[in-house]
Amino acid sequence: MPKPIDFYFDFSSPYAYLMARDLTHLAQRHSRELNWHPILLGVVFKQTGRTPPIDGSTRGQYLRHDIERTARRKGLKFQWPAAFPFNSVAAVRAFYAIQQQSTKRAVHFAQALLDCMFLDGLALDDELIISLAERFDIDRAGLTEQLSDPTLKALAKTQVDAAIERGVFGSPMVFVGDEPFWGNDRLDDIAHWLEADGF
Repeated sequence: MPKPIDFYFDFSSPYAYLMARDLTHLAQRHSRELNWHPILLGVVFKQTGRTPPIDGSTRGQYLRHDIERTARRKGLKFQWPAAFPFNSVAAVRAFYAIQQQSTKRAVHFAQALLDCMFLDGLALDDELIISLAERFDIDRAGLTEQLSDPTLKALAKTQVDAAIERGVFGSPMVFVGDEPFWGNDRLDDIAHWLEADGF
């Protein structure tokens, strides 16, 4: 069996938005299963000693410029969310709650949520999350209750801890089997790896 592709990302990562479509198409072309793993970069940075890359520094200003330039090169519309940076804890919990019902719907939810924020420029809040989930036949009241459920909180934490244990330190990060690739700019390397079965 071909090794699956694992896609680790934070909903607050513009680079995840820029990579998601291409990675989905790449997986489809190579008949590979693509597993989506939303994480929390704040937790990752705290445990790995890194700092958020997009801030008021010269580096942060460059990254904002690079993100907008990359979107233009890819032919993708891009808008910064109304509030950025933002906390994506509720979005991560919602994904894993929906995944318990349907992995396919959870992935569609994640794709749509990235579009809402970085295509439409919407602010991420609980109402956006719940309303979007409803489009995929997820019960509003049930999901609202789940978001504060200790069991779901523990599940989300377990997923983030597992990502860190695997070596995830940023977003987006992709594994083909055990081979790691970090960053939206690694798509060509991933494609070559899939075509050559390693190099």
